[in-house]
Amino acid sequence: MYQHVHSSRYMDYVLAARFDQMERCYGMPMAEFQKLGYGWVIASTQMNFRRPLLLGDRMTVRCWIEKFTSIGLRLQFEIERRPEGKRSCDGWFDYVMISVETGRPARIPEQIRLKYSI
Repeated sequence: MYQHVHSSRYMDYVLAARFDQMERCYGMPMAEFQKLGYGWVIASTQMNFRRPLLLGDRMTVRCWIEKFTSIGLRLQFEIERRPEGKRSCDGWFDYVMISVETGRPARIPEQIRLKYSI
């Protein structure tokens, strides 16, 4: 229709980057995380759309942990269109750790906090 990427896809791009980050940077792929009985859910988000990504565009997604709470973290992100490096979107996600068994918020275990604090 408009030849641009739908805004909902930006969340998918950040999630894919996050899963890659968990495995590559923290040595804890999402499957291992889930085996420990934990999951992440998004409690809130802020997304600032700066300029559109067009269908077929390539991009770079960066994400980093800004801060921890006892049961969650704030993940900052930015998406830049390549090759020019112009920012398309930035913002944050507030994640809450949950127990997969109960679906309720869980305190972040120290071993996970240490892995994430590179």
